[in-house]
Amino acid sequence: MKPLMYKEFTLSAAPLTYIFVAFGLMTLIPGYPILLAGFFICLGILYTFQFAREYSDVLYAVLLPVKKRDVVKARYLFVVCVQWAGMLLCGLLTLLRMTALREAQVYQANPMMNANLTFLGFLLVIMTLFNTLFLGGFYRTAYYYGKPFILFSIAAFGVVGVGETLHHISGLGWLNVSSGAGVGAQAVVLLGGAGVYAAGTLLSMKRSEERFEKMDLGG
Repeated sequence: MKPLMYKEFTLSAAPLTYIFVAFGLMTLIPGYPILLAGFFICLGILYTFQFAREYSDVLYAVLLPVKKRDVVKARYLFVVCVQWAGMLLCGLLTLLRMTALREAQVYQANPMMNANLTFLGFLLVIMTLFNTLFLGGFYRTAYYYGKPFILFSIAAFGVVGVGETLHHISGLGWLNVSSGAGVGAQAVVLLGGAGVYAAGTLLSMKRSEERFEKMDLGG
């Protein structure tokens, strides 16, 4: 696995994938649907799939003396590492907004979703959708990625819409607070998002491994 992971990070990865991690800085933008940070981080990963297809990366990988399952596993682990780099950036900036910048006027009057534990939980849901709809869809053929990305985009924007709507509903204002008792309840949302991410990614990877093993890439 180590040589495959080295290939993923150095040979297969498109430079734009790493650059797009910086979209986590959107966490600091007031009056903006900051959940789109998750979408753009995943969009950056799409460039790696485009780059890899142009250079027949999948065919090259299966010609190596490695298990076909490990080829899929390495790509999933690469995606997870990029996503968690983005999550780390978003998490640190969320902590900044919930502490040092909590009283800043631009955030006090913010009608959109605030950077808090709810935000991080919803980010994980968006990334889960990428890992299930896009990655799972890609490994149906190991070649086509257009339709899977469209399906992911529709679902991701749906989650953004839900996230920006729920905290405006009476009784759900706690979803958008940055301090107080509501933060404890938000931790449940974050833990739920983490559980969904772990389960969804693992199941998607296992299914993709099974499909990839049955593929005749030379046909």
